[in-house]
Amino acid sequence: MKILMVLTSHDQLGNTGKNTGFWLEEFAAPYYVFKDAGAEITLASPKGGQPPLDPSSDADDAQTEATKRFKADDAARKALANTAVLSTVSADGFDAIFYPGGHGPLWDLAEDSDSKKLIETFAASDRPVGAVCHAPAVFRHPKGADGKPLVSGKEVTGFTNTEEEGVGLADIVPFLVEDMLKENGGTYRKGDDWASFVVVDGKLVTGQNPASSEEAARKLLALL
Repeated sequence: MKILMVLTSHDQLGNTGKNTGFWLEEFAAPYYVFKDAGAEITLASPKGGQPPLDPSSDADDAQTEATKRFKADDAARKALANTAVLSTVSADGFDAIFYPGGHGPLWDLAEDSDSKKLIETFAASDRPVGAVCHAPAVFRHPKGADGKPLVSGKEVTGFTNTEEEGVGLADIVPFLVEDMLKENGGTYRKGDDWASFVVVDGKLVTGQNPASSEEAARKLLALL
């Protein structure tokens, strides 16, 4: 079982002067769900190498069992520091693809042509595609076999508008995940803000927020 995890390379939070990147829990929890199930994991990002970590996700109050495990795991830290350059990665041989969130993907992965092609290839070959929190931003441009947006007519979730307002970034981000998924024809569903909520439609798995990262990974694994 081989799973491709794609992380952001973007580290600037709009024009705020603050840093962003990927959210640690949204990487660490799925990573260990997959690892503990015996999966071989390949990590990639648009620029390759060490992806930028959102400093907020490294705060004391954001720590979980998975993030603590990651910090003590030299092999995992080394793997993360050496992600493959996304443009060099082929969908061949992988059983599923998964995108951890953080605000970074809104800027780079949402517009990345290599990511778009990978998602379309996985979807066309009926392989699971997963994304959590802000990472459903990656569904902004991919199309299905019918030429419509990939999420059109599908049940999906992602970071809610009210959650984005809650963190004070609704006017900073290039677009709101909830609005984009609706505009692309997705049937948007959500649970309570900050509570775990995951939607599965066929081979498409989406999680609403950081609390959803472990469940999203388990649901993706169940499809394999």
